[in-house]
Amino acid sequence: MNKQKPVHAPMDQFSVKDNELVVGGLKITELADQVGQTPFYAYDRTVIKSTLDNLKAIMPKELSIHYAIKANPMPELVEYMSTIVDGFDLASKGEMLIALETDMPVANISIAGPGKTEDELLAAINAGITINMESFREMEKIMGIARHSKITPNVAIRVNPDFELKASGMKMGGGPKQFGIDAELVPDMLAQLKDSNLKFVGFHIFSGSQNLKEEAIIEAHDKTFALATRLINDAPNPITKLNIGGGLGIPYFPGESRILLSNIAINLQQHINEFLKISPDTRIIMELGRYLVGEAGVYIARIIDKKVSRGHTFLVTDGGLHHHLSASGNFGQIIRKNYPVCIANNMQSNQIENVSIVGPLCTPLDLLADKMDLPQANENDLVCIFQSGAYGFTASPHGFLSHPIAKEILY
Repeated sequence: MNKQKPVHAPMDQFSVKDNELVVGGLKITELADQVGQTPFYAYDRTVIKSTLDNLKAIMPKELSIHYAIKANPMPELVEYMSTIVDGFDLASKGEMLIALETDMPVANISIAGPGKTEDELLAAINAGITINMESFREMEKIMGIARHSKITPNVAIRVNPDFELKASGMKMGGGPKQFGIDAELVPDMLAQLKDSNLKFVGFHIFSGSQNLKEEAIIEAHDKTFALATRLINDAPNPITKLNIGGGLGIPYFPGESRILLSNIAINLQQHINEFLKISPDTRIIMELGRYLVGEAGVYIARIIDKKVSRGHTFLVTDGGLHHHLSASGNFGQIIRKNYPVCIANNMQSNQIENVSIVGPLCTPLDLLADKMDLPQANENDLVCIFQSGAYGFTASPHGFLSHPIAKEILY
């Protein structure tokens, strides 16, 4: 008996009208006409809001939700996020400048990253942003800037935990890492902070990202709160912030399903209740990027040629890996897998063909979909790559082979 091929999770965050995908309330051909060009990224704010509302409805009410801007730093999108989330987490000065253009209170903004420059540190200190310290040397730099500027910076310690988030797409903790202070060295840093010119506010414990296994997230939360409970015994003062990271993933590939949150939320509520008994003034923060915006984004490219080579059909589009590196499989995939894809102006058809979708670049790496069964498509039809709201536009090499840059829009 032949095994049935695994299929993609349904992309039911978007509707269909007149056989066309609907994004931002518009049929895809109408949207393309408004944008005025292909390729483009489109982000649907109603999908973002729905994702956040569903998350808040199930998670503990005491949990603060922060947006990790690195997932998608489009200024208009960040401005929108500032109206619906509780805080921002940054990874660069560039993101800082975007965040500071919004109405997000600086008390709810933090910055992390293993190689912060003195310019970045000074900018964060002057703005009043919390700095997640990642080395003893960085702490010394911050102390020096504080002495010179006569400002008392808000600092937290980014902890490299003594565990990792199992089954995560990207492990950010456990073992030797460039991120944070090894958990066993944190008491030494806390001792140095006791009589320093820095204001210590808490811990940032991030163990991994892009995880679809509820049992792995639960185990990580168990260990995160156990570690934080140990560390506060050495803190120079009561902490006001505990960032437990994120880790919640979205389904990209065949056989993957959306993560179930109910048991995660129940377990998290128990941990929060216990932690607040011993540290009642602490705000518990979950830092999410991809989970909040990833499913709300699509990448749209237009078919400019259809050709058959030795029996296999290729749809050649005006977009490719220079716009969407992750969909091409060249952004961390060990074995290339297809993102969910559709023919956006022909969502359902009895005529199905097996095709590969490629871009215009002169390299075999420019592959957006490999041997997928899709409704029959022709020149000028629109290809859509779902799950494109995070790590798409800014994670791609736009200058590669000097083709035009894609547009971004928020609807």
